[in-house]
Amino acid sequence: MLHDGMYSLILEKEDFKFSSAHFTLFGDREAEQLHGHNYQVGVELTGRLLSDEGLLADFPSVKSTIRAFCQRLDSRTLLPSESPHLEITEVGEGVDILFADRRYHFPKADVLILPVVNTTIEVFANMLWQELVDSVPLPRIETLGVRVGETAGQSCWFRAVPDAAARET
Repeated sequence: MLHDGMYSLILEKEDFKFSSAHFTLFGDREAEQLHGHNYQVGVELTGRLLSDEGLLADFPSVKSTIRAFCQRLDSRTLLPSESPHLEITEVGEGVDILFADRRYHFPKADVLILPVVNTTIEVFANMLWQELVDSVPLPRIETLGVRVGETAGQSCWFRAVPDAAARET
């Protein structure tokens, strides 16, 4: 007999990771130097009810979505297309970036332009959370949390309740 309570399923597989270059923008004149991280990803699903098979979630689908997210961002220079402080221009097989007095040029194949305002762990956690809600049925999930870490001791959790559409059975 199962007891009432809250289940918390944690998924932090060794291959939930991506290595990317970026620079965080702090306004119109200040930004980090271009650098890279070996990001690690974790997901927490919480809920009170299990399926008839004793499962909280379809975690093969959750794991597949996490792996696809990591693969898409892996080995790329990540750029935020929605930043008002960054000018990004695609020229032939290259991408030119202008920020304040800095100019960068990258091969287009090495760049991933993301529809976000900045390339931070906070934004990445929110992006993956939304991808999970959009692509995986989560009928019993009360809270979905996504963690993205960029260095030892520095990570961000984003937790929210999936909307009713994601929780329909």
